[in-house]
Amino acid sequence: MRKTAAIIMLILGILLSLVGLTALAGGAVAMAVGSAQGDGFLTSGTARLSVASHALTSPRLDAIGEGAPPRLPFDLGTLRLRAAPVDPAKDIFIGIASQSDVEKYLSGVYHSELLDVEMQPFRAEYRDIPGTAVPAAPAQQTFWAASATGPGEQELTWDLAAGNWSIVLMNADASQGVAATLQAGARSELIRPAATGLLVGGAIALVIGVPLLVFGAMGLGRHTGPPARGQGAPGAPGLPVQVQQPTQNMAELADRAPYPARLFGELDPGLSRGLWLVKWFLAIPHFVVLVFLWFAFAVTTIVAGFAILFTGRYPRALFNFNVGVMRWNWRVAFYAYAAAGTDLYPPFTLAHTDYPADFDVDYPERLSRGLVLVKWWLLAIPHLLIVAALAGTAWTWRAETTDLGTTYERTTGISLLGILVLVALVALLFTGRYLRPLFDLILGINRWIYRVMAYTALMRDEYPPFRLDQGPGEAPPPAGQPARQEVPVPGTGTTPQP
Repeated sequence: MRKTAAIIMLILGILLSLVGLTALAGGAVAMAVGSAQGDGFLTSGTARLSVASHALTSPRLDAIGEGAPPRLPFDLGTLRLRAAPVDPAKDIFIGIASQSDVEKYLSGVYHSELLDVEMQPFRAEYRDIPGTAVPAAPAQQTFWAASATGPGEQELTWDLAAGNWSIVLMNADASQGVAATLQAGARSELIRPAATGLLVGGAIALVIGVPLLVFGAMGLGRHTGPPARGQGAPGAPGLPVQVQQPTQNMAELADRAPYPARLFGELDPGLSRGLWLVKWFLAIPHFVVLVFLWFAFAVTTIVAGFAILFTGRYPRALFNFNVGVMRWNWRVAFYAYAAAGTDLYPPFTLAHTDYPADFDVDYPERLSRGLVLVKWWLLAIPHLLIVAALAGTAWTWRAETTDLGTTYERTTGISLLGILVLVALVALLFTGRYLRPLFDLILGINRWIYRVMAYTALMRDEYPPFRLDQGPGEAPPPAGQPARQEVPVPGTGTTPQP
């Protein structure tokens, strides 16, 4: 498959799959809403509204069902409102009428318009409209499409119809000072048919989109193989292999063995002092592309998981594609936010390049069929907790107690990795130098994160080591080990020179 055709298939597959998933999610929510209508209505919470004027009106609404015929062969929807006076000694009135009739009725009358309501915590925003006229009792008016009045809780039910409508809440005697609790409910015969349509349409889009996505990713994966000899990160396939001489301390040697997922980043010695302030903006095209690539990554990882479960092998083309997505992400992260170690703009490619940041994973010939079920979540929990501590945002919870109860608000803060990068970049801004020890620590944290990503993405069965290998390349050999011996590069018969 040609690369251009693979890219087109991948794009179409991603778009169709996203549409399908969105439709399925919308259909599931609509079906749940339809099932939750216990008495036929989906109801809101109770809100307490209070104004000092003669009347409270709903916000100005756009036309409902504009252009629709006045009568339809099905129930477009039904609105139910329940209102109760805060003062039991007062009678309440609630009604629905066209906006033009309401405006004429309340012309010159001091009344209020509800602008906005926030439920957590509850807050209502009103707009007072001044006036001196005294309105007639609302129940005496004949223009109401639906209304209810009397003591205690009043219930109004109204079938939705085309037009511009307004809801009015008043005291039954039209006196000033309206205070009531209000609850709204709605039902429609269209919810379940719409949910069914969304579910069917979403399923069809996924049936078409997922194969396109997978075949497109495989086509790109065949064009994104391992790096050529002499290219890529240290320790990548095709580079000189260093072999340890046998030692007595094999346990220590095993602990320091390089992990088959390798991350590399070389600090640019001529970094600009202030370019990092706008790199996030310059990288926006990459962020947009990566959003879609990570979606494809998730889909292809699920497909690869099933392939491993039944065959014990990770499809090579999908493996190359997924490693390429992680490589692309690391180059952008190294440039913009996770290290800001170079001013060289990242290339738009999944393949290896001579960019100063690279990532690679050795292809596994065989993988455990059983581990695929547990390693990506259960076995990875210790590492995921550490990664969350290193790169996750800090959460702060704040409780606020009011007359309506206690509400909780969450705020987020910068991660530990973000703090380290920010400190390094502020130092760069004022000194012109990127602190090398800090850079090595930042690379070590990123290396830990990407090893865990490779493991949870089912690429390797080897458990990631609990160590922080700092520096631009992989961990050096343990101190005190005998000298290494260079071996010939496979296929060349030559020994690389230092």
